[in-house]
Amino acid sequence: MSLKLGNLKIKSTSFAPEGRISKHNGGDGDNVSPQLEWSGAPAGTKEFALVSFDYDAPLPRGFVHWVLYGIPGSVTKLPEGQPATAYIAGVNGAGKLGYMGPYPPSGHGIHHYYFWVYALDKVLNLKPGMSLDQVTDAISPHILEQARVVGLYER
Repeated sequence: MSLKLGNLKIKSTSFAPEGRISKHNGGDGDNVSPQLEWSGAPAGTKEFALVSFDYDAPLPRGFVHWVLYGIPGSVTKLPEGQPATAYIAGVNGAGKLGYMGPYPPSGHGIHHYYFWVYALDKVLNLKPGMSLDQVTDAISPHILEQARVVGLYER
């Protein structure tokens, strides 16, 4: 997958860029997904996909916290506590559908949580329950632009 950057931007009212994600959004708290919104999608955007990932997790490939796709091109935000059933949920690193909040090992230091949004040129009609790798393979040829915001969490 190539990196395609342009005017697409993503932000959250739940945390500042490179700011702390609250325990409310954490796996050791209320486990509620943060609010996210994006703007500047390129012309021709038909659908969005969203992924949240912890590259600092002590696993060979990090840890997937959220895979959400089938988001219509007219949507520009997800509310805090986005239900997994509102769009199409993929599986997180625990093998469950929907959001799984930050929960790094105690004493492991600060972890960086990347929230990526992908603007796609086609409605893909992907099936529910796909893994990050399956979604990445399916969307890669259709990415018009992508953007990310990073939040921090530590236990």
